[in-house]
Amino acid sequence: MIFLTGLEKLFHQDFFKLSNMKNIITLSFIILTTIGFSQEKYKVADILFEKMQYNEAAKLYEIAIANGDKSKEAFQKLGDAYYFNTNMEGANKWYSKLITEYKGEIGEEYIFRYAQSFKGIGKYSTARKWMKEFSERANINSKKIVQNELALKKILEKEQQFVLNNLSINTVFSDFGPMYYGDKLIYASAMDSSYYQTNNYNLNKSPFLNLYIGSINSKNADVTVIEEFSKVLNSKYHEATLSFTSGFKKVYYTRNNYNGNGGVDNKGINRLKLYSATVTEDENGKVDWGNTKELPFNSEEYSVGHPALSKDGTKLYFVSDMPGSIGETDIFVVDILGEDEYSQPRNLGTKINTSGREMFPFVTEKKLYFASDGHLGLGGLDIFESNYTTIFEAPVNLGAPLNSVLDDFGYIVNEEMNNGFVCSNRNSGKGDDDIYFFDRIPVGPCTQLIKGYVSNNITGERIANATVVLYTNNGDKVEEAQTKINGDYAFNYELNCDKKYVIKVQKTGYGNNKKLVLTQNKRGETIVPIGLDFLNELIVEENGLLKIKIGIIYFDLDKSNIRKDAALEFDKVVTLMNQYPKMIINIESHTDSRAPDNYNLALSDRRAKASREYIISKGIASERINKAEGFGETQLINKCKNGVFCSESLHQLNRRSEFIILKM
Repeated sequence: MIFLTGLEKLFHQDFFKLSNMKNIITLSFIILTTIGFSQEKYKVADILFEKMQYNEAAKLYEIAIANGDKSKEAFQKLGDAYYFNTNMEGANKWYSKLITEYKGEIGEEYIFRYAQSFKGIGKYSTARKWMKEFSERANINSKKIVQNELALKKILEKEQQFVLNNLSINTVFSDFGPMYYGDKLIYASAMDSSYYQTNNYNLNKSPFLNLYIGSINSKNADVTVIEEFSKVLNSKYHEATLSFTSGFKKVYYTRNNYNGNGGVDNKGINRLKLYSATVTEDENGKVDWGNTKELPFNSEEYSVGHPALSKDGTKLYFVSDMPGSIGETDIFVVDILGEDEYSQPRNLGTKINTSGREMFPFVTEKKLYFASDGHLGLGGLDIFESNYTTIFEAPVNLGAPLNSVLDDFGYIVNEEMNNGFVCSNRNSGKGDDDIYFFDRIPVGPCTQLIKGYVSNNITGERIANATVVLYTNNGDKVEEAQTKINGDYAFNYELNCDKKYVIKVQKTGYGNNKKLVLTQNKRGETIVPIGLDFLNELIVEENGLLKIKIGIIYFDLDKSNIRKDAALEFDKVVTLMNQYPKMIINIESHTDSRAPDNYNLALSDRRAKASREYIISKGIASERINKAEGFGETQLINKCKNGVFCSESLHQLNRRSEFIILKM
């Protein structure tokens, strides 16, 4: 990976250059354990510590010690509060007390931090002494190895959620460090050796890195290179990995150190530094970057790089091997206090940082993404995701194919679109480091949604306004829905896959129905159609209304009295209403268009009321007939209106009485 080797090993150099340090740190999974914050007496201080408010936490721990608490835990907590806030003098003081009092009881991680604190205050020979002891004590735990093997198996079995596409902009050299710039992409590349023919890497003779801008085409999952990003930012050395403020008015970027000695220090190491620049406009209206400034926490003694701004612009995350680091490189954060003003760097702690390398942070509103070879992974650097509320949660390996057996890093994502970019030096690439576009398919606990439709078992007609209720298999109600005009229904509650549920359906005029449902065993939807039968053959549904369907009721011409043949049909209504004692109906009578309109309206009203009186005379309570009303020729069901010639049979269709069921 050129960026890790060529760009002066990108924090890879250890300050002491102990030949066996890398192997010890890489292999040991137990060097750094989660800090135990369990005792009630430290509750407030522990909360502050978890929120990385190390100064405030330290004050409370010091009060506890001043009040007589000389416990191992008190010394550990206070030393850690100073250590993670990069206050090596304070850390050294309290780790010294810890080791003096409890050397035989502490874990090797505190030997490591004690050694690092000596390095931070310039006592290198003492630091070497304690690092030697750490090396001797850092043995591999066989039980931990078994646990790691099981965890690795789970990572390999994870549901794949990424589809990767190698970008056309990749070259045989190193291409990496993508960052969004509106609808464009900024990235670092060593693609063009024509710029600085004499300034090549010493290790592999590749050209130096510069920043380029490309156009993103999400539909084609590709990027088209446009031009060099900025003549101002690009120098005769390396520039890479940047982060912009909202509105793209300010940029933070990584550049390797350069001085009269070619940028290397007296140990032969070329450090990285962070710079900022702001948008400028010259007298001709040309926009570029200017006001370049070093960030105040840069150093000639350690590297600082890979900036990542929080969404609200109040925090700047970065990578460093500065004093207070837990491993080879750690992720730190500073508060942005004002224009070019920053707080003391704070280590993100042992949930994020390990004895290995944590690099390339990218933060969204609620998540931190980063690359690590210290957390359990598939090989080399892997991409991890940590949820963030008030504290960072334990990171999760995002699995294959995003991660591979080699280095995978530089992950950025548009979470609304579920796509983004990642870098890798996997063997399938075009060169050393390549940039890949990815689509992320959301995964999580297997869930199912149930939807379907309700229809008439006989006619197949869809049934509107039916009540559909979902229950667990134990009978607990989950959700209720109503069918739409097309009979469709849908439950919004996410259900477990491969589980049994019960659906019950009811609709006035229909018999109730229930159905046992087994959800599918994969994420998605389970479609459940349900059929209903009418309660009685005399009940039908027309245009969304339930009606009592009887034969044609005939009245003598210009009369409203009930004939014997009509009485036989009315008796069917009476029988049905006796069968369903809660049934309430409306009676509607209609005429054809022959005769004057007002006459027909009055005639139909007399017939409706005569029908009502007949049904009541048969013992049906009057309140069960909501109303009896005539509509004359106002609701013709065909074209036979005034002035239109129609046959007798067509006119007869309009002379009808309807019994509409309101309730059962």
